[in-house]
Amino acid sequence: MTDLQATTVRFSLNGAEVSVASDHPHLLAALREELGVTSVKDGCSPTGQCGCCTVHLDGKAQVSCQISLEKVAGREVLTLEGVEEAERQSYADAFSACGGLQCGFCIPGIVMRAKSQVDKKGSKLTKETMSRHLGGNLCRCTGYVKVLDAIDMVAKQESPVALERSGSVGGRGVKYEASKLALGDRDYVDDLRSGPGLDLDGMLHAALYLSDHARADITSIEVSAAEAAPGVVAVYTAEDIPGDLKVGIIHTDWPVMIPVGGRTSFAGDVLAVVVADSRLNARSAVELVEVGYEVHVPFTDPKVALASDEDAVWGLDGNTLSVTQFGRGDIEAALSGSAHVVRETFHTQRIEHAFLEPESTLAVPEGEIGSPDRSLHVYSGGQGVWDDRNQIAAVLGLDHSQVTVELVSNGGGFGGKEDMSNQAHASLAAWLTGKPVKCTLSREESFRIHAKRHPIEMEVWAGCDESGRLTGLRFHAIGDSGPYASVGMKVLERAAGHASGPYRWDAVEVEAVAVRTNNPVCGAFRGFGANQAQFATEGCLDRLAELAGISGWDIRKLNVIHPGDVWGPGQVMDDGCLGAQACLDEVKPYYDAALANGEAVGLALGLKNSGLGNGFKEITKACVRFEEDGTVNVWHGWTEMGQGVHTVALQVAAQELGVDPNRIVVQVDTRRELGLGQTTGSRGTLMGAGAVKAAAAAAMAGGCEVGVDFIGEYRVDWTTKLGDPDVETPLIHSTFSYASQMMVANRETGKIERVVAVHDVGKAVNPMLCEGQVEGAVHMGLGYALSEDFPTDPDTAFPTNTTLRSLDIIRAKDMPEVTVVLVEAPQPNAPYGIKGVGEIGLVPTAPAVAGALQQVDGRWRTTLPLKNDVAPQE
Repeated sequence: MTDLQATTVRFSLNGAEVSVASDHPHLLAALREELGVTSVKDGCSPTGQCGCCTVHLDGKAQVSCQISLEKVAGREVLTLEGVEEAERQSYADAFSACGGLQCGFCIPGIVMRAKSQVDKKGSKLTKETMSRHLGGNLCRCTGYVKVLDAIDMVAKQESPVALERSGSVGGRGVKYEASKLALGDRDYVDDLRSGPGLDLDGMLHAALYLSDHARADITSIEVSAAEAAPGVVAVYTAEDIPGDLKVGIIHTDWPVMIPVGGRTSFAGDVLAVVVADSRLNARSAVELVEVGYEVHVPFTDPKVALASDEDAVWGLDGNTLSVTQFGRGDIEAALSGSAHVVRETFHTQRIEHAFLEPESTLAVPEGEIGSPDRSLHVYSGGQGVWDDRNQIAAVLGLDHSQVTVELVSNGGGFGGKEDMSNQAHASLAAWLTGKPVKCTLSREESFRIHAKRHPIEMEVWAGCDESGRLTGLRFHAIGDSGPYASVGMKVLERAAGHASGPYRWDAVEVEAVAVRTNNPVCGAFRGFGANQAQFATEGCLDRLAELAGISGWDIRKLNVIHPGDVWGPGQVMDDGCLGAQACLDEVKPYYDAALANGEAVGLALGLKNSGLGNGFKEITKACVRFEEDGTVNVWHGWTEMGQGVHTVALQVAAQELGVDPNRIVVQVDTRRELGLGQTTGSRGTLMGAGAVKAAAAAAMAGGCEVGVDFIGEYRVDWTTKLGDPDVETPLIHSTFSYASQMMVANRETGKIERVVAVHDVGKAVNPMLCEGQVEGAVHMGLGYALSEDFPTDPDTAFPTNTTLRSLDIIRAKDMPEVTVVLVEAPQPNAPYGIKGVGEIGLVPTAPAVAGALQQVDGRWRTTLPLKNDVAPQE
């Protein structure tokens, strides 16, 4: 055997013999890094727990990150690229027509898993059987409902009813780029390679050294061994940063790297960046960095941190991030005069977003080092590319004009990609080396770095009169926000504002405190504090209903807000709140039928604002440009992460311009000043539609002239700050969406068997995408209610979950039947009456599950996750 034969492995790939280096850690790495096969995605390597890298090995579906190259030698590997074109198209058509994808990152792996079953069983393949075979494939977006519909369509060889883009608001057209997403042909950041329009010659790879201790002084960082490692080009530490050390969306308090003489504040702090000629070499060399520590005891209990005079976080005074307080009416009189009062303490847990695509950034410098006209082009999957642009420029000491950030639609976000993760590190490395640099996090690194859902303790007093009419609500909350601000103060502010739910109360007293600790940073996550608060409030309503002798539906109908009512913090509600009543009315036939059948039923009603509100001036723009080749380019300011904001922009533009939707190309980058802040708060559809509509109107007024940028603007600048003493009648939020959800639990096992989700979206721009958002939110909400958790070790503040499987995300076979009912109660003053759907989707889920389980065993539950620990009544 020659030396070359000993260092290479040969196998058949998609019918052609190939040879790869033998030092790849697994088949997935060889496929992606050497052979350029990118339909196989890396969501968790090498743990084999997401299924995104599924291939066929000698005809059998297997995850490629679990296959060593020695086991591949001489065998046949099939990826989605090698499937016959007609068959590829059948899957693409089915997933497009059924709405069986959102971010799309997991779908190629699911298609390969489905193909193995369709090949075996054909039209006899059932959804139930297929769901069991998807046990190794995670999807965080869809809830699997439409995924199984699409696979069923392929198995039965049914022709899709419609495969066209919609040219109108309200049309049920296919998702923008759906076919490419289904086949893995649409690149994510880590898929980007040199090609037409993208020169990545000499691209380097960056790996991050994360702290070994959550709270420790850094006494030394020794990088010489790493610098001498094979393939290493450079190692950078905090002292190499030419501009600002710290970044942040609201407060600039999050260090890009901790310097010698500084102190770490959580397990995700970065100490060094190793840059090498390959990902493997960078990751090998980062292990050679040596750090000296003086370790301190971390603050892991927010109450202990709150009471301590010692600062939990380096460079910051005090451990109180924020306090939100407001009151209305005489709470003491309201509670003392109530016929029934309940007092409970509720606990919700920390949750990991578990988007399937780990964070990845590609930074490409333009111009020679030292040249005054140098610039940087960054490809980011972040939820706010203008914020990315501004923060990267600050870190590098550059003018904003020198940095362009281009959105690469990401593989799921849910709020977890608002804060920068590795954008600054990749940009720093590219700027200093003068070479393109890609930095992609491992799953464990992703877990450690990005912000999580807040765990919150809530003490609640709630009263009602003899008939069940609500009287007073006292709500005191403490949230563990981790060390850095992120948007933690806004999450607790939102929890406070939403504590009263969609109901009338005579008096309220609310306080919510965000505490700095050394646990993982907590920030934005789908629902943004409303989930935690309404788990508590809805639980109190169920208890009051029992005391008053009325049903869960009756107490909600009796107290639901009406136009002109004063809501929670004092806002007078407009006609948009008619959606809350409509959701209750629509769910009632299902609720009555379940009760008549003697089933264990839980019901909850929720509200969630859309947008930022609280006095913030929200402004966004869009651009429409007609090109000579007939293309209509539409730029907007929002991140596409599976929710369909690109599709919204397309349908609005097509309707308002009267053009064929197939002519429209949608994109997001910072070359035009269009965006303001993060894609958060369910405001992308609302504000994006308004801006695109305005841009289209400008284009029509300008005769749709070729080559001209037609700019449109949409703003919400009339809200007031929560608790502002100078505002007599506050208008805290411009828009709310509403939802009622009903859970039916098996009386023997406690398993949730059916879900009815009724959601008021104001106007469904694309009903199929709206349904998918709700189904996915129900899946995520059930996980939040029943199984998911992200605890930390109380001694080290390090996460104890390090793999996707340890998160206990609900798999396809365990999803109950979900019925979605869309309500359209238009929001006054909103484009087309739009409200939003992304966040409200799981606000009512956990309390409805808790209510259903209480009907099984009679026990009221106060702590998430519920873990389905039912003990059926005798």
